[in-house]
Amino acid sequence: MAKQDRTKVIIRCKLCGERYTLRGRRGTQGLVETGFKQCLCDNDQDFEVEEQP
Repeated sequence: MAKQDRTKVIIRCKLCGERYTLRGRRGTQGLVETGFKQCLCDNDQDFEVEEQP
């Protein structure tokens, strides 16, 4: 995987406010895939995802 294929993503939990900074790749549908599954508060659906330049 080349470094150009990856992008920085900030994921914020809308329930507890926890913030995660990850690197991900663009998937086939245009969404960024990071492998992130769930927050520490067991939330697995309600997130705010922001792609960084």
